[in-house]
Amino acid sequence: LATQMILDLCGGEPSEVVQAGEVPNVDRAYRLDTDRVQSLVGMSIPAEEQRRTLTALGFRLEGDMAHVPSWRPDVLGEADLVEEVARVASLTKLVGKPLARMGTGVPKPVLTPMQKREGLARRTMAALGYNEAVTYSFIDKAGAELFGGGADATMLENPISSEMSHMRPDLLPGLLQAAARNQARGFMDLALFEVGPAFDGGEPEESHLQVAGLLVGANAPRDPWGSRRPVDTFDAKADAEAVLAAIGAPTKTMILRDAPAWWHPGRSGRVGLGPKNILATFGELHPKVLDRMGVKGPAVAFTIWPERVPFPKSTTATRPALGASDLQPVERDFAFVVDADVEALKLVNAAQGADKALIESVRVFDEFHGEKAEAQMGAGKKSLAISVRLQPRDKTLTDAEIEAVAAKIVDQVAKATGGSLRG
Repeated sequence: LATQMILDLCGGEPSEVVQAGEVPNVDRAYRLDTDRVQSLVGMSIPAEEQRRTLTALGFRLEGDMAHVPSWRPDVLGEADLVEEVARVASLTKLVGKPLARMGTGVPKPVLTPMQKREGLARRTMAALGYNEAVTYSFIDKAGAELFGGGADATMLENPISSEMSHMRPDLLPGLLQAAARNQARGFMDLALFEVGPAFDGGEPEESHLQVAGLLVGANAPRDPWGSRRPVDTFDAKADAEAVLAAIGAPTKTMILRDAPAWWHPGRSGRVGLGPKNILATFGELHPKVLDRMGVKGPAVAFTIWPERVPFPKSTTATRPALGASDLQPVERDFAFVVDADVEALKLVNAAQGADKALIESVRVFDEFHGEKAEAQMGAGKKSLAISVRLQPRDKTLTDAEIEAVAAKIVDQVAKATGGSLRG
């Protein structure tokens, strides 16, 4: 046809036909399963209507085989035959139906206990007034080194940019970068949080879940009553304890020192069930870290490791019975002579560990230091007085039992601080 058109319009004589290669064979056929319309699309179309539709579209039917026309290179399988039938029948006629239930009764929960704990942490942070941030899992090497990371094991082989060369060792770098961007745009008072993984290495098992919160600026907007004040360590501590309580952490915990280097050494602490099981770190961030991250202080934060919080032994949804006691509590006061550089918290933790079941609380109520104290107790010494409350559960304590607990307290404090009872 093309050659004849050229001759009619232009004239001339055609040459002999030269054929290079072979004409490709595009003939193909696929089995037509009329029941697949119901399973793939969810529409009920009679078999005869399906065959009429394909015939009208140029398909040649031989039994249950449908031969595809040469001008339809897009049809490459049985599912494409179903698509052609459903398209002509119009998908607007498709009626939505709920999926059939896999079993009878109440379905089993699909969330794992740790996923539920993540949800509780998010809800609690939002209720405390924090805004959730979702930051990149990649940071620059300098930022990673500030937070104990930056090793070759966490370096990416093909990073998105030079500012995203390492896996984050902590969630705080991302939150601080978000705070710096907001401050650059005039938002000085911020409350941000994030829940996500941090990485100690390049393997899947070298990641851990964290919940991090960051407070920057003041705790409230300006008002006529002067309630606005800069955020401090106790704001971070209170919020960290609220999240720990929400995810089921034990109520009796220890406050310890020796936070990592990116925390202020004198305004930070760690919450733990002991020195070896740290649940959270809170406090003021180190000024050098804030300066490197471009954040204008004050800035306090906390980091929680939900995976370290032990799950309750009971799996019931009901709350346990109130553990109140109708027995008379006993309070004993102790005054210890310790070195002037001994922290009161160290003494309190030692006293609480003497008998965890019987000792309900330990509080410091007096500190005697200075020149007069050194004149009485010796140079470099001070006196710390604590009140210990004992709460029996089964029976009233006898004098001998009380004295035994008191002896344990004195012994534990002596081992931990080197102090002695004040005479």
